Amino acid sequence: MKITNVISKTIAHSVLGVTLLSSALVLAQKQDPIVEAIVKEGTTNSQLKKYAFELMDVIGPRLVGTPQMMQAHNWVKDQYSSMGFEARNEEYGTWKAWERGTTQITMTSPRTKSLEGMQLAWSPASKKGGVDGEVVILADVASQADFNAWLPSVKGKYVMISMHQPTGRPDYQWQTFATEESYTKMKEEKAAAEKAWATRIKNTGYTAKELPKVLEDAGAVGVVMSYWTGIMGSNRIFGAETKKVPTIDIALEDYGMLYRLAENGKKPHIHVNAQSKDLGTAKTYNTVAELKGGEKGDEYVILSAHLDSWDGGTGATDNGTGIITMMEAARILKAVLPNPKRTILIGNWGSEEQGLNGSRAFVADHPELHNKIQVVFNQDNGTGRVANISGQGFLNSYQYITDWLYAVPEKYKKEIKTHFPGSPSGGGSDHVSFVSKDIPGFMMSSLSWGYGNYTWHTNRDTADKIVYDDVQNNAILIAIMAYKASEEKELVSREKIVLPFDNKGERQEWPESRGPKRTSN
Repeated sequence: MKITNVISKTIAHSVLGVTLLSSALVLAQKQDPIVEAIVKEGTTNSQLKKYAFELMDVIGPRLVGTPQMMQAHNWVKDQYSSMGFEARNEEYGTWKAWERGTTQITMTSPRTKSLEGMQLAWSPASKKGGVDGEVVILADVASQADFNAWLPSVKGKYVMISMHQPTGRPDYQWQTFATEESYTKMKEEKAAAEKAWATRIKNTGYTAKELPKVLEDAGAVGVVMSYWTGIMGSNRIFGAETKKVPTIDIALEDYGMLYRLAENGKKPHIHVNAQSKDLGTAKTYNTVAELKGGEKGDEYVILSAHLDSWDGGTGATDNGTGIITMMEAARILKAVLPNPKRTILIGNWGSEEQGLNGSRAFVADHPELHNKIQVVFNQDNGTGRVANISGQGFLNSYQYITDWLYAVPEKYKKEIKTHFPGSPSGGGSDHVSFVSKDIPGFMMSSLSWGYGNYTWHTNRDTADKIVYDDVQNNAILIAIMAYKASEEKELVSREKIVLPFDNKGERQEWPESRGPKRTSN
């Protein structure tokens, strides 16, 4: 493929409401009846709340390898089939199978108190009935030898491996209400605590990832952590590294209390009953649906979103909203454009959270499609209105992206900023699986709504955080863009920019195409 040097070209940064349309052009523009029908269908017959209820509240979180993930695949397939799409589950690998049960954590000494927390994903269960034990803090040692000498003392105990937070208030409250001196003091204390904790872990001779297994092997009955995001009540919930004993995450408030009690010699005890099921191995899938095209039916416009989630919450904004956005956009297209020029393919990917595995498997398993994909629209960063689109390093992306956006009524695009030609993403979401194969793939990036600190991979990523007006906006926007992309006379240009030099003076390279991880072993 020809690569053109555009280093000398000016990169266009356009606010679409200003650069794509003037008020005069809006008035003069001939209305497209298909666009009008898309808007009407999306606003008067929205199914978004129904989809969200069934996916987030009924099925719940969709951790790869769980029964709920399989339930979600089948639900998505059945939804598309009922709408007249050709839908299927495509197997691509296996993963460790596990099912979350209940987690009950109680402080039994020096007083009785129920604690807020949960086991991590794939955590081993407690022994039947739960286990009581003293809570101790990871030792502050000078060397690995000292740490190894301390290790036998953890037998029969729960070990805390997260730092004690100096404050449970978010920074914005300190900025708003504290004196300048107090705010500065808090930041300094927090920075010092983070540095000291990093040194504490380093001096053990193990990484933070390795420590849980080391503690387990030394006889600890459980590992206790608190991955606070900096927002009240919000903790990130990832996967356990232990193999035989539970790893639990405790809310900042209760974790801090336990830490202070242990630090001051009060020897707190907790009773943990974390129940879960190791189910062996499960097959992994992508759910794919197609609205067959006519004249150029062997070419594809892909609507992309990952179906899996972490399971601290119910995976609402990561990425339930992406799934229901694409489902609603597809439903709208089926209603108003039942015979598109190109096939509309909806990819509901599995195991994005473990490394884009689902979309990478689809790309690897379908080389026959690579030269026939018109464009990929991907959504995966929360419930907000689409606000940014990068050209991903495709030289002529400004031509076709802006053409398609031109057809979108102002209401649905007024906040979008485009960045052309942009640079290719090296990771982060499923469009990368396509971009790395020189396929035009674009992230439909959303307004934050506190995504990064509040809902991303947290226990607070639940259906009540969905902003339905914004999701409806996105479904209509993507339906219109998919329609315009489908009706193009030819496939769009894949010509790429030459990437700039990095800080070492070396030419940056286009992202390497990686294969999927098809097994958890």
